[in-house]
Amino acid sequence: MSATIAVLARRGYAGTTFEAICAHAGLSSKRLISYHFAGKEELLATVVRVVLAEAAAFVRPALDAAARREAGAQGWERAGLAAYIRASLDFAAARPEHVRALRQIACNTGEQAADGWLAELFEGGQRAGAFREFDAELMSTVLRASIDGVAERLDPEGCADELVEIFDRATRDGSS
Repeated sequence: MSATIAVLARRGYAGTTFEAICAHAGLSSKRLISYHFAGKEELLATVVRVVLAEAAAFVRPALDAAARREAGAQGWERAGLAAYIRASLDFAAARPEHVRALRQIACNTGEQAADGWLAELFEGGQRAGAFREFDAELMSTVLRASIDGVAERLDPEGCADELVEIFDRATRDGSS
């Protein structure tokens, strides 16, 4: 997986071949890869699952900490949203090859990495009255695209501040 991620990030989708992965990993034959994966599509689908699992493991503690800090307070979801944005950008800064690899897959296959628990955060916030009514799946997609779009900026903290402000305003009900 790490060799595939590195090759995707450095050579792009078209340059990610079993041969290139083998060369990067120091493998003598692509048979080891083709034994585990029926083709490039299956390998890349596995990369998406692995990267999303790593991102979730990275981001989840920030969400849990926000929930603990705001326990019992109405609208902890607002703090959770800010924590999600900041932790996602921290993940991108810590693992830029992972982000580039996912972007290569998305741009070349049309497969977008879905973040189901982000939609759940929005829906929970709506039920609790912390967020206005909106399409949670659409807001999740827009937020994810925004994070991915600025992930490689030189000032991730400044980007995080701006995205937190943008999505805080976008999710408010107008009376707050």
